[in-house]
Amino acid sequence: MRFHLWCHALDPGADGQADALTDALRSSGVSIDRPGRAYHAAQSGIDGPGVVLFGSAMPTLEEFIDDVSRAGRERVIALGIEAGSGPLAGAWRLLRAGASDVLRWRGSTDTCRDVKARFNRWHEVDELVRSPRVSQNLVGRSTSWTRVLRQLVEVAAFGNSSVLLLGETGTGKELAARLIHTLDPRPDRGELVILDCGNIVPGLSGSEFFGHERGAFTGAVGVRQGAFELADGGTLFLDEVGELPLDLQAQLLRVVQERKFKRVGGNTWYDTRFRLICATHRELAERVSRGEFRSDLYYRIASVSCRLPALNERCEDILPLASHFLKDGVGDDAPEFDPAVRELLMGRSYPGNVRDLQQLVMRMASRHVGGGPITAGDVPLDERPCEDAPIPDWRGDGFRHAIRLALAGGVPLEEIGRAAKAVAIDVALGEEEGNIHRAARRLGVTDRALQMRRAAGRHGLLVPDTEAERRSSSHDEARA
Repeated sequence: MRFHLWCHALDPGADGQADALTDALRSSGVSIDRPGRAYHAAQSGIDGPGVVLFGSAMPTLEEFIDDVSRAGRERVIALGIEAGSGPLAGAWRLLRAGASDVLRWRGSTDTCRDVKARFNRWHEVDELVRSPRVSQNLVGRSTSWTRVLRQLVEVAAFGNSSVLLLGETGTGKELAARLIHTLDPRPDRGELVILDCGNIVPGLSGSEFFGHERGAFTGAVGVRQGAFELADGGTLFLDEVGELPLDLQAQLLRVVQERKFKRVGGNTWYDTRFRLICATHRELAERVSRGEFRSDLYYRIASVSCRLPALNERCEDILPLASHFLKDGVGDDAPEFDPAVRELLMGRSYPGNVRDLQQLVMRMASRHVGGGPITAGDVPLDERPCEDAPIPDWRGDGFRHAIRLALAGGVPLEEIGRAAKAVAIDVALGEEEGNIHRAARRLGVTDRALQMRRAAGRHGLLVPDTEAERRSSSHDEARA
């Protein structure tokens, strides 16, 4: 595995620092490429992972980190050469810009070992994120979703802490819990036991958690194992844990602390060892402040907290998710969505989040007949817009702000255009799950032209637009 080294805002004569870092990293077993003083990934044609060696945390550094890390998708370490022993200036801003970590470079081999250790761990995490058991169950490529998947994978495969999953209803908390259990490295791992705390009958709550002995109460005709006993050696997932009454919270706390319990109506103590995962759509921290949830229990179950984003926070995942649900429902030969339906899917609100989108897609699939794409007529009547909604102006304030930033940084027009094309290609390929033919059709170019542009982007080359290319694309569509 190879990494790149970029230099940014170094003082005159600091090239020796970059050379020393390159040599030190290589001697530590890190294979480094030097693209030089490239100030934009589009200019260099090189994507991460890599190391950015910087002299000062100026505003252009944040833009540069965002660029080479592709807004956090690629693993990038920002390595500062500031003197002193205090925090590096702007460290938190660099992390928000997309850096995976911020370290200080003092010419020490210790730093190189730290860099290597981080890249090794991140490589293992990202390999799992890309594996079918993750990518085929928790679909999405947006930056916010990628960060969540990385956090889930790391805590699952490299730790045993209790996990608290937060997020609105329908964001995929149960799928996340199943993923953590699946990636648990314990060789003798037991079963995943799921208990919905929102559906527990108050009078039977003790039996649900602890089990009961025969004759413990009217109707207890036999011994029953509770959730704590069933989860021994495995994983206990308490869904909607925020709905537990205070008295049951106290009993749960004792088991979590001591890992011992007694069945209802019994006197024998039983040991239990399980990984605890809890989920809730409530804001537990607020409930703690109001005295509605025990603070000691909260800190026990929230060793690691992971907030799953709502669907409107990961809009670029809507179409890939829709395609996934369609394939899951009708098979690999699932039809495509025509432009009007795509526009509807992207413009609609989803109060039920991913589950809401899934139900809409399956309703459309049940109405669809024939071999063509899913069209406006396949959309259920109650889901159709009352009138044609205007298409949002993609050249609005956000687009203008990006151009202003580029111009302020001295980026020439040619490079702005090249970067815009690179982003459009990246988005199209992402939404079409890497399918060259479908992405090329959406971009209005031929398959070959798209492949050439991707290759050119990697090497910082230009591929001019031509009218012949557009005509060729139209001809390809007509043949298809």
